[in-house]
Amino acid sequence: MKTIRSLQLMQYGGPESVRIADLPVPVAGPGQVLVRVHAAGVNALDWKVREGYVKDAFPLPLPAVLGIELAGVVEQVGSDVNHLSVGDRVMGSLGRLGAYADLVAVDADKLAVLPAGLSIAQAAALPVAAVSAWQSLHLAGPVKAGQRILIHGAAGAVGGFAVQFAHQAGAHVSATALGSHADYVHGLGADHVMDYQASQFEALVKDIDLVLDYVGGETLERSWSVLAEDGVIVSTASPAILATTPPGRRGLWFMSEPDRVRLADLAHQVAAGSLQSRIAAVIPFEELPAAIERSRTLPQLGKTVVDFLR
Repeated sequence: MKTIRSLQLMQYGGPESVRIADLPVPVAGPGQVLVRVHAAGVNALDWKVREGYVKDAFPLPLPAVLGIELAGVVEQVGSDVNHLSVGDRVMGSLGRLGAYADLVAVDADKLAVLPAGLSIAQAAALPVAAVSAWQSLHLAGPVKAGQRILIHGAAGAVGGFAVQFAHQAGAHVSATALGSHADYVHGLGADHVMDYQASQFEALVKDIDLVLDYVGGETLERSWSVLAEDGVIVSTASPAILATTPPGRRGLWFMSEPDRVRLADLAHQVAAGSLQSRIAAVIPFEELPAAIERSRTLPQLGKTVVDFLR
């Protein structure tokens, strides 16, 4: 029987809980295509799933293949698929786990075709980060020129896109990041970058209309004090915001949804150079478990991508 490589979560826990294991070759079902994965993005959700932080909300039958976004080439097209063909270069967020495998059966409506000039590695860095940044920025309502926005985790993959989108909308953008990442975040369009190791952001900003929290924990807790009277916090990092929002305040929990139309538009902007996408590292498949752990323990500057062909 032919098999493929995959990265599987065997049990909840630390780095020792994942291992590379073989799987049977999948087939494309109705409405699906079979994608030969060339690259995939590493996300914070990987280690959060690994450690069991979301097991109550999203129970998993273990072992489970990790990974939520990919880029590659279509090898097989199932029935009822009209917009994709064998040989197409595609990218997308699965809306589920399973991307860390050599071949993945993917719902065709989750996938966008790569524009000319965009590499597979660049494509793998976009589906979750770029679309999540766009959706979380607009979750609370349209962004207006002059709106005061504070972005935590601004040097990361999602935060970096959010800074650019907010700047393009004409907002005044404040951001927190490592001091060594400040120039990068300024270059994305932030008006004010605060080194979270050297200062307390709540002493430096106030009357914020929208806080985008990509960090969670005490950063979220301290952010309530900087909000304008009718301000809102949108968090991707702390689902507990729904239960811990202070009385009279507005806090929203955000979960990304695959959007191939939005993804295709943003990918064209990256290919054209009007939108920056920072790749922190490109690693071989064998280093994926270590990369997932680094995403838990180290500040990220952009996105780590795993190259399945290295």
